[in-house]
Amino acid sequence: MPSWPADPRVCAAVDQWWRAWAPQLPEAGRGGIGVAFSGGADSTALLLAAHALWPQRVQALHVHHGLQAAADGFVEHVARVCAQLGVPLAVRRVQARHAPRQSPEDAARRARYAALADEARAQGLAVVLLGHHAQDQAETVLLALSRGAGLAGLAGMPALRWHDGVAFGRPLLALDGAALRAGLATAGVPWVDDPSNASPAYTRNRIRAQLLPAWESTFGPGAWGVLTRSARHAAQAQTLLEELAALDLTHIGDPPALSALRALSSARVINALRYWLRTRHEASGSDAQWQEVARQIAAARTRRHRIHLRLGTGTLRREGDCLTWSPEER
Repeated sequence: MPSWPADPRVCAAVDQWWRAWAPQLPEAGRGGIGVAFSGGADSTALLLAAHALWPQRVQALHVHHGLQAAADGFVEHVARVCAQLGVPLAVRRVQARHAPRQSPEDAARRARYAALADEARAQGLAVVLLGHHAQDQAETVLLALSRGAGLAGLAGMPALRWHDGVAFGRPLLALDGAALRAGLATAGVPWVDDPSNASPAYTRNRIRAQLLPAWESTFGPGAWGVLTRSARHAAQAQTLLEELAALDLTHIGDPPALSALRALSSARVINALRYWLRTRHEASGSDAQWQEVARQIAAARTRRHRIHLRLGTGTLRREGDCLTWSPEER
């Protein structure tokens, strides 16, 4: 059987990521290391590198979305690759049908993360590694720009994030995705291509097929690197905003007190409450909703002033001098 070498550039990136972020992983010293393995080129390069670095700790995790006939073939492919490498494989099957007013991409993403997190908890993994690379990050920034996103959106995908108590890492964000594919092709490593990635029905695919090539044509080869650099700058600024929000919340309280909020500028009110809603309730609101929240807080100077606003997937209410948020009933 063929021997598939790991790309030294990928190994170096994964090792560098581990050295930077392992101190934040409670199970770093003993937990397994999961790799979200779709069978595509990026996750294949990542799995080979992780296996080379931690041959006894790596476990592959594959999510079958149940959305296309090719998905069964993906399972067969990842099983063959893992058998070749001697890597344990766990396959999770989900039904990623989207709900009304929800995009298919968002539904699939949520189902995928939920399945990966559930499997990681079941196996006691220290982290789940994802194969997103620099072009993926550039696409994310352009998508955020198209939606008028703030710093959190323009920061793109973080190198480490937590979902349902599980750590997800992205070691390849600085690497050229085209170079990853070229390295696999040279080494004769097989991978599969998801046909949905070529469908113009999805916004991200149109960005990949039309907008990024136009960007490079205008600004030169590799110009997507500028977008990833901007994402890093935005991420640093967003970190400062979150630190300020956490500091403000120590004075505002939980639930937030209106009297304390009114002592802040409108921008700090929104910043603090965004952070509160995300960290306490894992929810978010639109820019228009947040502007109305700030306006209502500034106007709520008497006990008779009622606050009852739609915010994200729930409702923000005034109860005495405090604000509460509750999710909508399903």
